[in-house]
Amino acid sequence: MYQIGVDIGGTNIKIGLVDDSLEIVSRASIRFPHESARLVVEAFSAAIRDVLAKKGAAEKELGSIGIVVPGSISPDGASVIDAYNLDFHNVPLRALTQAQFPGIPVFLANDANGAALAELVKGAFVGCRTAVLFTLGTGLGGGLILDGKMFNGGMNQGVELGHAYLVDGGEACTCGNRGCMEAYCAASALAREGAREMRACHDSLLYIRAGGKEQRVDAKLVTDCAKEGDEAAKRAFDTYLGHLSSACASMFNILDPEVLAIGGGLCAAGDFLFGPLQSLVTEKCFYKTRGKVVPAVMGNDAGIIGAAMLKMDAERH
Repeated sequence: MYQIGVDIGGTNIKIGLVDDSLEIVSRASIRFPHESARLVVEAFSAAIRDVLAKKGAAEKELGSIGIVVPGSISPDGASVIDAYNLDFHNVPLRALTQAQFPGIPVFLANDANGAALAELVKGAFVGCRTAVLFTLGTGLGGGLILDGKMFNGGMNQGVELGHAYLVDGGEACTCGNRGCMEAYCAASALAREGAREMRACHDSLLYIRAGGKEQRVDAKLVTDCAKEGDEAAKRAFDTYLGHLSSACASMFNILDPEVLAIGGGLCAAGDFLFGPLQSLVTEKCFYKTRGKVVPAVMGNDAGIIGAAMLKMDAERH
């Protein structure tokens, strides 16, 4: 029996056919159509049929369709309440999908929760009872594993770690509040700090590489320039590390997890990120002995694998 995983992002939708060994045996990626939710469902439904055809599998061989989105899910698991990057608000995504595939169970989850589930079944969280995942991108996604299972909040409305407060009255966040962890710990926050340093230091490597244009400053450019010793980039990177380490230390102090994994493109910085981050978290952590801070393992496949495992997770609860 196969499971389908659908990972919906604001730019692309990734679809994978997952076998019983949790391997993706057929996959596709399509552009996200912004016209309407119904068109989105029609587009990924066609892609599901394509990945089945490429494998020579029939719809009757599907055990479920799992879908993850960057947003909040209704407590009954039927609708996307708000996914701002998709312009989805109160979208009955389960019903729309089941209309395309009658008789096949459909499951919805937040994308960071799905990624945490993928890390649990196949990645950095294997064997863990308690673990935390941060995914650092345009925003900060957060997923929790509690008691060996994906945790979706006490009222089943999700876990928005990125919108825990870090700095009272601080930077504006996409949610409309100020000072959220997302506003300080997302990869876009590093880009923002880099742009500020670039504006102030016209003789910096950061300024030269960006050609003085703020829109060219991203997290990778700041990291690369910091690695090369540029003082402006290093200040931006150190400011960012200070905030990220505070967020990580807070998770350790609240939950005492065995593992805190960090995913996203910033992880490519390797020891340049994780070395000082480990030290700062140790300084700020209440516990003398704490769990590990590690890179996430599943990478770009986390959403697909996690979505495909939603049926399994529902059956365990």
